Amino acid sequence: MATIGLDKLYYAKITEDDAGDETYGTPVKLAKAMNADLSVELAEATLYADDGASEIVKEFKNGTLSLGVDDIGASVASDLTGATIDANGVVVSASEDGGEPVAVGFRAKKSNGKYKYYWLYRVKFGIPATNLATKGDSITFSTPTIEGTILRRNKVDGQNKHPWKAEVTEGDSAVAADIITNWYQEVYEPSYATEAAE
Repeated sequence: MATIGLDKLYYAKITEDDAGDETYGTPVKLAKAMNADLSVELAEATLYADDGASEIVKEFKNGTLSLGVDDIGASVASDLTGATIDANGVVVSASEDGGEPVAVGFRAKKSNGKYKYYWLYRVKFGIPATNLATKGDSITFSTPTIEGTILRRNKVDGQNKHPWKAEVTEGDSAVAADIITNWYQEVYEPSYATEAAE
């Protein structure tokens, strides 16, 4: 079903233990979302045998998330890009800056009024792009765009895999209501039936 909206853009800071496994901080509002473009790159391999394709493997390699937002505040810019806020509250970007990866969550409204919710587990952002224009006969809004690379997370889930995205659709009969209600309370952690049986 088609989506007709986008809102509730959040991010959660990541801390890593000695093994590199992620722990997510409490999600906080990133900005008001205008658009989100998500593209995925796959690693592909084909094994040929008996003059034809015998096996084909396609695995997630990485992705790109491009966010159009209304504004990026100082603390968000610091968290996402590694910029420094000086003693006067001014955001100072340096060539040596490099933000730490974060988890990014948002939701997209579907044409039936329900929402599809997302968490991207590990996104490393670059410097936001800004388009500026002089005021002419009409009003033109200039808003920042920030682009990040989506990576799989280091921490394995209950199936010994490295997830890169979680998504759920509101109103799905297989989904408990509290999953949707608590979506922005913490970054969603996959749960499998075999884990509950242990």
